[in-house]
Amino acid sequence: MRVSTLLLVLASTGVLPGRVSADPVNPNATPEARKLLAFLTEVQGHYILTGQHNFATAGSKYTNIVQAITGKSPLVWGSDFSFAYCGTEPQKFQHCGPINLTHSMEPLYYVDVKPPEARQRMVDTAIKEYRAGHIVTLMWHAPPPGYGDTCDGKLIWAMDRRPSKADWDQLTTDGTPANKAWREQVDVIAGYLGQLRDARVPVLWRPYHEMNGVWFWWCDQKGDAGFKKLWVMMYDYMVNHHHLDNLIWVWDTNAPRTNPGDEAFPYSEFWPGAAYVDVLAADIYHKKADQGADDQKNYDDLVALAAGKPVAMGEVGEPPGTDVVTRQPKWVWFMPWPPFGALARDNPAKLRALYANPRALALNDVKIGPDGTYSVQKP
Repeated sequence: MRVSTLLLVLASTGVLPGRVSADPVNPNATPEARKLLAFLTEVQGHYILTGQHNFATAGSKYTNIVQAITGKSPLVWGSDFSFAYCGTEPQKFQHCGPINLTHSMEPLYYVDVKPPEARQRMVDTAIKEYRAGHIVTLMWHAPPPGYGDTCDGKLIWAMDRRPSKADWDQLTTDGTPANKAWREQVDVIAGYLGQLRDARVPVLWRPYHEMNGVWFWWCDQKGDAGFKKLWVMMYDYMVNHHHLDNLIWVWDTNAPRTNPGDEAFPYSEFWPGAAYVDVLAADIYHKKADQGADDQKNYDDLVALAAGKPVAMGEVGEPPGTDVVTRQPKWVWFMPWPPFGALARDNPAKLRALYANPRALALNDVKIGPDGTYSVQKP
């Protein structure tokens, strides 16, 4: 194996000569986080990192399925802090991987596992996969504050029951009961992220995803007092209170669309500002990623808003076609949601073709040196 002509030996400062600054928004970011962000910045436009999401209780199940299909392991390993489901319609929420339900496309049963146990296993797996060379990205299907770890999925997928402006203002105002409940909820997740920090694992952290849609309780809160305030509040609490300096902050939207009752609004209406975002991402469903990330305009708008920061496919219903890898070269990673992309049940040849693309980086194509420096190695 020879080292690629794009050999990436990245300075520990994360500043790359001749390129946009790769400094994290957190000035106290760990060396591992700095080098990972510098790597993402450097490969943008040259390569795309392969990825795969795994449900909270799935370990690396779906990552292993991809390897069985393609002969290569996805480079980006994803998972979710998730929630435990209680309610009368579990079949409507199995798709998102609640901690106490069997996985999507499997017979529906309740599983006797509690959130602390499941999350600890997930964190232990994340540490193991990072040490095996994977890049870790984590998210959180968060119940509304005050519900702890367990709730009816309808409270998360609130739709027309989203918080009123008055309720939102209470949530995002320091010292209110709603704000205290939010802090207590975040404290729990921060404890697990702190374990990853202490293990020197950098995390692509993408909380409160798809905020420009109309489904989650945190969705469709426009303006400076809306989602932006929640994002900045979380950033400040996790960085300045919990000192989670291993986080790379991924602002993960939904690709805009105009489907009645299922809209996703323009990115700019929910943008918290470049000072609080390291990576911009979009989730792409309904229209497959091989149709151009919904359309070319959505991609172009995200790249323009990023102003040189990396952009990624945070979630996709199907992996992108090889034409997208060429036509939209700034996507820096993609991550299929299980079981769609992982099983590739309709077209495994498409997944193999994507992994065979010279621009696609799988696990064995990237090495992490003893000092945390990344290098691309292709045969």
